[in-house]
Amino acid sequence: MRRVALHNLGCKVNAYELDVIGQKLREKGFAVVPFEEKADVYMINTCTVTNIADRKSRQMLHQAKKRNPGAVVVALGCYVQTGTGQTLADNAVDLVIGNNRKKDAAEILMEYLERAAGADKTLGGRTLSDIGGETAYEEMQLTGTAGHTRACIKIQDGCNQFCSYCIIPYARGRVRSRREEDILREVRGLVAGGFREIVLTGIHISSYGLDFAGRKNPAAGEPFPHKMLLHLLRELDRVEDLARIRLGSLEPRIITPAFVAGLKEIGKLCPHFHLSLQSGCDETLARMNRHYTAGEYLEKVEELRGAFGNPAITTDVITGFPGETEREFEQTRQFLEKVNFYEMHIFPYSRREGTEAAKRRDQIPEDVKKRRSGILLAQAKKQSTAFRESYIGENVTVLFEEGREINGVSCQVGYTGEYIRAARRTGENLSGKICAGKLTGFVGEKDAVDKKLPDDEQQDNLLWFE
Repeated sequence: MRRVALHNLGCKVNAYELDVIGQKLREKGFAVVPFEEKADVYMINTCTVTNIADRKSRQMLHQAKKRNPGAVVVALGCYVQTGTGQTLADNAVDLVIGNNRKKDAAEILMEYLERAAGADKTLGGRTLSDIGGETAYEEMQLTGTAGHTRACIKIQDGCNQFCSYCIIPYARGRVRSRREEDILREVRGLVAGGFREIVLTGIHISSYGLDFAGRKNPAAGEPFPHKMLLHLLRELDRVEDLARIRLGSLEPRIITPAFVAGLKEIGKLCPHFHLSLQSGCDETLARMNRHYTAGEYLEKVEELRGAFGNPAITTDVITGFPGETEREFEQTRQFLEKVNFYEMHIFPYSRREGTEAAKRRDQIPEDVKKRRSGILLAQAKKQSTAFRESYIGENVTVLFEEGREINGVSCQVGYTGEYIRAARRTGENLSGKICAGKLTGFVGEKDAVDKKLPDDEQQDNLLWFE
């Protein structure tokens, strides 16, 4: 039995795709082993969102070849798609598989192994396509994941936005939406296998259905259509035994009164909305080619809060974007404070060759980007703690996922609909069960949790549930 090791870099879409690839490899008789072990085949699903992601992709490919020089090293995905020449010239790489061929990755690997003597990396070029010309969604079906309570479901691929800092439209192509019946079939199968929550993910899920309507490149100022996404949510809401539906990252412009009213009708929808912001300064947003202002963004947040009360609002922010002055940065900082997000993912700008922003001469020094990121990270932690604190004493439901030992006591840990992490003292296995109760306070220093947990999963982010 051949041993194959899988490693994922990047987003939830990549993780979903690699889960499906692993599933197919097992069906073909491969033994999937941890990446740290010696294997006959190493498959790395690469990322190219930043130059740092490119470097990490190369490092993992070289690390795999070093671990077993005789192994077949397979590079898949976005770095392959945008850096084809580099990948093909890399002696650590034996086989490359681009985006929109991942569904065939197991078959491509099998053919390569059968032709191993003298086989070229691209199998005649068939594993790489002109991703910008792809119009069909690459259908994949997931039957299970490492966790057994929550599963990410990919509903679309590609992006038409062309933000000035982003290479992803070139790596993933234009918007391609998945058929509703295929999504529902996959979800029903996962629910039958015990999954209670699904997370809808994609490269730009707000564009779901754009290609169905034949509008592949709507004008920048045109409101996003929302009927296809709402229809999908309504159908998922009817899936028996599915308890929760969680949305991935949304484009702020999709948040309209009609869309929010539709969301309010979805009984299983988690009150957790990730609205990508990137900057709280209008001048910076314009340079980023983001088609909204900070004021318009705030209106979207208020629309959601008006309908859902105290939902979790999370976001992404880039610091040190080319041309960002101290005044612009301070404007962003004050805006983040005003919106009062639950969680913020703070990223210092990373210059990505091939994008418009990389051509700008007004790049910000690394030490300035680092300083600004540090300021926002401290602010993000403070705001996140305050949001969790606002839920102390509130009645909530928790979907339990795993057991943990806290201060020598057996506990079960899970998440509320708002994605607040909570723990209940019990020796009973509650994995996959949803329980009602009350959040009573933070796990304190005297109750310090498992030291193996990362810092961001320690007591600052964990509440007692009773």
